[in-house]
Amino acid sequence: MRIIIVGCGRVGARTAAELDQRGEHVTVIDADQRAFNRLPATFGGVTVRGSGGDEDVQRSAGAEMCDLLMALTEGDNRNAMAAQLGKHVFGIPRVVAKINDPVRAEAYRSLGLETICRTVILADALVVAAIDGAEASDGQVMPPTAEPLRGAPVEGSKAARQASEHMTRASATESEPDAAALDEAAPDEAAPHEEEA
Repeated sequence: MRIIIVGCGRVGARTAAELDQRGEHVTVIDADQRAFNRLPATFGGVTVRGSGGDEDVQRSAGAEMCDLLMALTEGDNRNAMAAQLGKHVFGIPRVVAKINDPVRAEAYRSLGLETICRTVILADALVVAAIDGAEASDGQVMPPTAEPLRGAPVEGSKAARQASEHMTRASATESEPDAAALDEAAPDEAAPHEEEA
């Protein structure tokens, strides 16, 4: 399968590396040459410097022979532009756009684009984790791999301030005389004294 990935950020680079490792023919487009440094040294695909929303750049990346285009930049508008260009100008059979705004994601679906909305994915995963625990989220929310550290809280942290306030209150309470203890220790002046016979 021939795949073009627009955007070599963390998501784009990881997706490109995984697909390349599975033997797919991957081309990555990014405007920033340094972004390609996120790709592993073993990456066997092609990199193209330029804007994924530019027709000439997509053509030079092989859009006319592409099976799938994924627009994975950080900007909804850039992704929508690159995806629509791939779908409607080059006729790429499958186009996926990463759209952060759920309303826009739904609108672009009506234009024939597959969308992935991390806002919806994150919210759904967090609700599952809140109700059923991280393990129930199928790896979307990762459970901790170690127990939290025990002992004194980190100096300067909120926990350290709360502990200090608690200790101050506890010390003040201990140094105040206990009213009940004072009553027991004081002679009972109100009781009449019996006279000795």
